[in-house]
Amino acid sequence: MLLTENQNHGGSKMANLDGPGVIDSIPTHPMGIKPLGNQYFADGPNARQYTGVFGQLPDEMILHLLEYLDAISLRKLASTCRFLYAFGQLDDLWKTLFVEEQMNSKGKSPVWKGTWKATYLNIPAEARSNIDCSNIFSDVLHRPFVCSHIALEKYASTIPASNKISRLANLSYDEFAQNWSNTPFILTDCIRAWPVCHEWSIQQLLRQFPNVSFRAEAVDWPFSTYHEYMSENNDESPLYLFDRWFAEKMNIDIGSQENSVYWAPDCFGPDLFEVLGAERPAHRWLIVGPARSGSTFHKDPNATSAWNAVVQGSKYWIMFPPSSQVPGVFVSEDNSEVTSPLSIAEWLLEFHTEARTIPGCIEGICKAGEILHVPSGWWHLVVNLEAGIALTQNFVPNSHLADVLSFLKNKPEQVTGFNRGIDSPFELFVQRLEQDYPELLSQALDELERRSQKKKRKWEEAVGTKEEEANGSGGFSFGFAEEDEEEIP
Repeated sequence: MLLTENQNHGGSKMANLDGPGVIDSIPTHPMGIKPLGNQYFADGPNARQYTGVFGQLPDEMILHLLEYLDAISLRKLASTCRFLYAFGQLDDLWKTLFVEEQMNSKGKSPVWKGTWKATYLNIPAEARSNIDCSNIFSDVLHRPFVCSHIALEKYASTIPASNKISRLANLSYDEFAQNWSNTPFILTDCIRAWPVCHEWSIQQLLRQFPNVSFRAEAVDWPFSTYHEYMSENNDESPLYLFDRWFAEKMNIDIGSQENSVYWAPDCFGPDLFEVLGAERPAHRWLIVGPARSGSTFHKDPNATSAWNAVVQGSKYWIMFPPSSQVPGVFVSEDNSEVTSPLSIAEWLLEFHTEARTIPGCIEGICKAGEILHVPSGWWHLVVNLEAGIALTQNFVPNSHLADVLSFLKNKPEQVTGFNRGIDSPFELFVQRLEQDYPELLSQALDELERRSQKKKRKWEEAVGTKEEEANGSGGFSFGFAEEDEEEIP
């Protein structure tokens, strides 16, 4: 993709050389930095030629080297020339330094000053440098600014009819179990009775819990500090408040009690992980974030299903079936590692159009007062279209008990959320299910045995074919698979 600046209006346009033309309009970078392609139209000197030995390195390598510097070294290097000064202003470098310091100290909460650099160095607004960098041409420096200013609504609109997520008023448990447990959907009326839907807002949380510390990715901040950050930041990927202990911290009740602020919807039926009691893995979270915050592509832990309820704001979701190869997402052979080297904004810019054409792609916007279902194993990316609050919970429905048991048994190194003192989550879960749901357990274990035998047969057939070919006896054959044969998980 080529980035060029709109010379007439002072903004930047991203033009896709393989596409129909301009796909986004971006304001002028506050420091005057321009995309790399603009150097071919510039008349004056290029700041890069005054960088000494650094001029021999590509911008990506320079950024990588700067990631190893401490704050003092970074400031010193940034003072040597205009080009390196621009690198020294990249807020992601200062975000890393800030988070490392926070993790290594138990000091008081910071005062957010609008940028990570200003916050880390405690620089007041009037003391911040403002050097003209209009003769710097770099995609590495310009692209984070582009990604923090893309119009998210554009990617959440014009959803192809075949991709639209199903929207239903409500479901009974029988309807869910029979027809919907393997399919994403949105319920529009299911959670309207929750007190949080009428009582909670970001401002209300600020008034009631200003000094309560919540986890926002790698930092623990009082909500008042996080609110300041939400209100004033230009991060490409803003911090996402994602706290598992919110109920205890806020002293609220959840469930069937009289004073509960919300409860799990009846339509999803019994959550079989409840048999674990206090030993169940982490399963519910409070989510708060500004526009652009969200989660890159992932599957929910331990093969669980999930629901995500929007209390305030709106979220864009794009989802794919378990077996899909999602563009821009790289999975290790044993599925233990998922690498998505791009931020949400970068993924939208680079892969969104292609992804929409993949069979099984499902998209939708979940609005305030609505709840979305994420089936076990489904890939999903979610981004806030505006500042908002959500509640989410992972659960194990009857229909996916075999999937969860298989995961716990066959992928113990990938199991997460359990207390470290639990040696075998699989054995613990089986033991508790034997006590409370012996018939369901028996059916699930039978299903696991059928899957194992089917996998074994396929392996033997494949090995047998190879041996026949090696012995020269493998001729052409043609046949149909059994009509009801399922895909091997």
